[in-house]
Amino acid sequence: MGARNLQTVSSSSSSSSFFSRFWSSALRTKPLISPSDASSNRTNSGDGLVRRLGVIDLVLLGVGASIGAGIFVVTGTVARDAGPGVTISFTLAGVSCILNALCYAELATRFPPVVGGAYLYTYAAFNELTAFLVFAQLMLDYHIGAASIARSLAGYIISFLEIFPLFKDNIPSWLGNGQELLGGVISINVLAPVLLALLTFILCWGVGESSTINSIMTSLKVIIVVCVILTGAFEVDVSNWSPFTPNGFHAVLTGATVVFFAYVGFDAVANSAEESKNPRRDLPIGIIGSLLICIALYIGVCLVITGMVPYYLLGEEAPLAAAFTSKGLKFVSFLISVGAIAGLTTTLLIGLYVQSRLYLGLGRDGLLPSFFSKVHPKRHTPIISQVWVGIVAGVLAGLFNIHSLSHILSVGTLTGYSVVSACVITLRWKDKTTRQVSSSTWREGVICLILVACSGFGAGVFYRYGSLWVSVVAAILALLASIALHLRHTYGDVAGFPCPGVPFVPALCVFVNMFLFAQLHQEAWVRFVVVSIITIIVYAFYGQHHANPIPQGSDIYFQVPG
Repeated sequence: MGARNLQTVSSSSSSSSFFSRFWSSALRTKPLISPSDASSNRTNSGDGLVRRLGVIDLVLLGVGASIGAGIFVVTGTVARDAGPGVTISFTLAGVSCILNALCYAELATRFPPVVGGAYLYTYAAFNELTAFLVFAQLMLDYHIGAASIARSLAGYIISFLEIFPLFKDNIPSWLGNGQELLGGVISINVLAPVLLALLTFILCWGVGESSTINSIMTSLKVIIVVCVILTGAFEVDVSNWSPFTPNGFHAVLTGATVVFFAYVGFDAVANSAEESKNPRRDLPIGIIGSLLICIALYIGVCLVITGMVPYYLLGEEAPLAAAFTSKGLKFVSFLISVGAIAGLTTTLLIGLYVQSRLYLGLGRDGLLPSFFSKVHPKRHTPIISQVWVGIVAGVLAGLFNIHSLSHILSVGTLTGYSVVSACVITLRWKDKTTRQVSSSTWREGVICLILVACSGFGAGVFYRYGSLWVSVVAAILALLASIALHLRHTYGDVAGFPCPGVPFVPALCVFVNMFLFAQLHQEAWVRFVVVSIITIIVYAFYGQHHANPIPQGSDIYFQVPG
């Protein structure tokens, strides 16, 4: 009996020790050391990336990540419901993204110019476990998204080739369109992995080469979109714009929740910090500048497509090309096909680029195996991380119909954006006499942020199911929590690019992002919970034992002056 009691006590002590160690590790933050402290560490030139990206490269990076086939497809699809009011949908979504971009821009100038983006900001502002969760949710979005885009690109290339009589009806389905096996469980696509392998090789070759290709392809598709807008402007019949919102503002707002995801690409600029020539100046310009260009292009396309053809006659698959074909402008439809291929190529290229940089950051911090942190000494690219990303996307794109998983996408993006906005608020907190905020003040502020997030999600759910007045009550609660954040905390000034209206603008971002989160398919909510549970398990058995917030012998993490 005594031995059994001793064994029980030992087991209880061991369990207590495990959970104690788990929470101690999970709540660690990444301290950003000063440049003077960094001088005591060795220079990390052998393991670092090369600063080759200027402000034009960063703007084109953001535009290339955002403007894909969506501008040729999504615009018409949403217009079927919102009518010409789809222009308002894109405007509202663009304004929402600008608010998020302001938060990204501040953190991009406050943090060390190294890879990490939302993961790095969360690690410093909140804790290690939350940062790992943000990474996992973002990464699943990126992996599925890359595979889906690769299959779409393969399909567009096949469709383009079939324009020519030599290839018409002579290309087997398994080559680019997908051939289903085992009742649709498997969908063979050979061209998609080949395209991924080619782009992975380009990214491994060097950031300069990949940036050049992105700049050329992005410039091409922007020129094509501008030509489409200018040509279509002469075919517009203004009577097609009346009524402007045939199904009411509800359809316009619902459309905004859909097209919001057409803008998500500016975070790619934040993840290129370590390869930016002048990150403190160029990153905010790249983030906000690329977003403004995308908004202008989307609005122009919306006005043209709804002015050329009545909204209810727009096609589902290729509405923009069909609109020009109906006007006898087949050469413009040809340009649209070229633009779609260029758009998908740059979106895929940048998606693969961002993924490898995130793996590089976690490899450096020990949350993933150290081989992910290896940088080629001559090419200065994270080849192992890049190849891994290409392999994962290649397997998914070559064997599965990823389009069926599209309704569980965007969970990671909205989660990441929400946390980044919250980071802006928490990193501004300070006591009136010291730079550090007390633990009680911190907890009070975090509770207010959680209330804002829950109110946003609740407002979205009740709006989705028709209880508008409950959504209004939830919005009022979020406003009260934001006022409490303003009155109960002192906010310090920042050098570089300050986000205006702190804490109200970041709090509004959190509210809107969670509102949009509530509009996603319910399977997306399940995906969020399942991925979070798996991530916590991985962290408990691997991450917490290997993570090191300050990599030894490295000076890459330093506090930006100011």
